[in-house]
Amino acid sequence: MKTYHYTNSGRVQGVCFRHYTVLEAEKLGLSGTVKNMANGDVEIFVQGNDVEIGRFESFLHAGPRSARVDAVKKEIIDEPTEYRGFDINW
Repeated sequence: MKTYHYTNSGRVQGVCFRHYTVLEAEKLGLSGTVKNMANGDVEIFVQGNDVEIGRFESFLHAGPRSARVDAVKKEIIDEPTEYRGFDINW
C-alpha cells in the first residue's frame, strides 16, 4: 500500500489543524498520523484509496478556517508500516 507524506507550512499550528485533519481523515476512511514539527510545520502520513486521498489533499491545501496554508509538500513513499485509524502523534 502506498503511503503519502505531506508537510504543511504556514499558520498551521495553534489553529486546531491536527484536530481537523483527524476528523477529515476519519470521515474519508483514511489511516495515518499527524504531528506538529519543531519548525512550525505539520507533518502527515496517510494511507487509503486514491479517490479519498485526493479529497484529503484538497483539505490539506485549505486547512481549517483559522489556518493559513502557504505550502503543501507531497511525497509518495514505500513504508512497511500499515496504519490503523488516524492518530495525532506527540
